[in-house]
Amino acid sequence: MSIPPEITDSHCHLDFPDFEGQLDQIVANAAEAGVTRMVTICTRLRNEPTVRAIAEAHAPVFYAAGTHPMSAADEPMASVDELVALSRHPKFVGIGETGLDYHYTADSAAVQKQSLRVHIEAAQRTGLPLIIHARAADDEMARILAEEHRNAPYSCVMHCFSSSAELAKSALELGFYLSMSGIAAFPKSQKLRDIFASAPADRILVETDAPYLAPPPYRGKRNEPAFTAHTARKGAEVFSMDYVDFAAQTQANFDRLFTKAATYKAAA
Repeated sequence: MSIPPEITDSHCHLDFPDFEGQLDQIVANAAEAGVTRMVTICTRLRNEPTVRAIAEAHAPVFYAAGTHPMSAADEPMASVDELVALSRHPKFVGIGETGLDYHYTADSAAVQKQSLRVHIEAAQRTGLPLIIHARAADDEMARILAEEHRNAPYSCVMHCFSSSAELAKSALELGFYLSMSGIAAFPKSQKLRDIFASAPADRILVETDAPYLAPPPYRGKRNEPAFTAHTARKGAEVFSMDYVDFAAQTQANFDRLFTKAATYKAAA
């Protein structure tokens, strides 16, 4: 049996109840599929100790933390100093996820924008990449990201990108990355695949957003990091690349953006 090319699940949620008591198997499944690294995302800062413990317990797992925009109105406002302090952990590799979501939570737009700017400043101060969730807020998302980037440059990934071609263009012009989730593999997502196809291949990451958005043939089931391989195979088709080459490209892209994960060395 051939060894699959190595890839990275750049965004998952291993602290969610869907994985309780199963993490050893989940990590083993990922390794079997060639997913040798994963970044688990803390979406409420009060859960950071739990997420950190998962990263500490599993060698392939790194983590990031922030306040999800849909939770921004229900959680204490994060501070830049708090995020900077968390970032000192050796396996803490990104700021977020943060962003704007006006699909279900437009009523909290003002607090979402305040929270987003806090996270951006933390990314500017730490040099770690910002992890952005954007839904139904494309124009304001593009405006704030560009405005803050003019103030002080920072790096960023548009996680689970499924927004407009205009937002993709704005993000790419700032030097940001687009992350391809299982949505890009859905049969009816040709328009989204076309957006990805028009992007430079050296700005693409792959992810699951597990336990959500499982790609075919697992659509409708619980997603897990191992399934990143199915999205990556679809990505290879989108970019007309051999899977081995696309996997290598996304690995290089991840290493370039998430430099702290790329250079991490476990304590002896």
